[in-house]
Amino acid sequence: MNIIGIICEYNPFHNGHIYHLQKIKEMYPDSLIILVLNGYFLERGEISLLSKENKTKIALQNNIDIVLELPFVFGCQSADKFASISVQMLESFKCDYVIFGSESNDIHKLELIADYTLNNQDEYNTLVKSYLDKGLNYPTALAKALKIDFDFTPNDLLGISYVKAIKENNYHIKPLTIKRTNDYKDTTLNSDIVSASNIRERIKNNKSIKKMVPGITLKYLENISLDNLFPYLKYKIITDNNLDDYLDVEEGIQNRLKKIIYDCFNMDDLINKTKSKRYTYNRLRRMFIHILIGLKKEDIKNLNLEYIKVLGFNNNGKKYLNKIKKEIDISLTSLKDSLTYTYELKCASIYDLVSKNKALEFELHNKPITK
Repeated sequence: MNIIGIICEYNPFHNGHIYHLQKIKEMYPDSLIILVLNGYFLERGEISLLSKENKTKIALQNNIDIVLELPFVFGCQSADKFASISVQMLESFKCDYVIFGSESNDIHKLELIADYTLNNQDEYNTLVKSYLDKGLNYPTALAKALKIDFDFTPNDLLGISYVKAIKENNYHIKPLTIKRTNDYKDTTLNSDIVSASNIRERIKNNKSIKKMVPGITLKYLENISLDNLFPYLKYKIITDNNLDDYLDVEEGIQNRLKKIIYDCFNMDDLINKTKSKRYTYNRLRRMFIHILIGLKKEDIKNLNLEYIKVLGFNNNGKKYLNKIKKEIDISLTSLKDSLTYTYELKCASIYDLVSKNKALEFELHNKPITK
């Protein structure tokens, strides 16, 4: 039996995710699928339209065998950190493969890029930084630093980070790709399989997404956005005199935030008035989430994976857990006195301000969902 790992945010779970799971089963019919799932606030600084509890339920309804939690302290960070912890979790669970969607579907090219960046780290990082300082976006800066003609799209960028994590740590897990069937940039396409960005844009504009997502997603979906949390963020920026304590708040940007915040009335206002060559949209959104939650640089400076929380499993997953749990040298439930768990509770409390779900109650219950 092959043990397959996947890493997803499900924001929201849609037909493309069903296609992803179907292709895995075509490739490996006799397989067990383990999902590393991001929770309330996501890698690009977005809020999840589905609660962590409901995403777990949806995953189990769609033949995923085990669902693992990617904690907020790692899940709302840059691609490399997000990928590093996610792959570490899958390696700990003895996965044979990590299979991810890819725009290029060229695992060989992704591995070559990962090798180059690892073998030429100082030169590569210096070049990327210099191009970013000139105002180029991150994908363009990467392409110029690597001196290659390659379209650095979101899933391929994450894929490179997955491959780097595997190579850096000499993991046994192998990376494989599945070709994406749509253009992630296209927010107007009206077909059965479209990008999550397209779906979120449709939800925002009150357009139908009925044919793009399964019924269970429609059942649990919430029309929430960072704008719902903006008043709380605005208050935090106005009243907190130590903004530079928080992750990603650098280079005196707190002074700028203090000046402009009174003239900002939603998240787009704040981002547009703050954006610069150095601060991309994704970095700013992550920074604002870190300010809102209170994620301190000092707290996570040397923070490693403190536990692996099992969010849910089915019968096959239960059998596999019983088989390997003695081989995993890390706790398989939340450590209540840990920083990781403390921040997870903060996230749930903030999420509850705008969600109809009881996220904090789910976190405190602290037991896996079973199917």
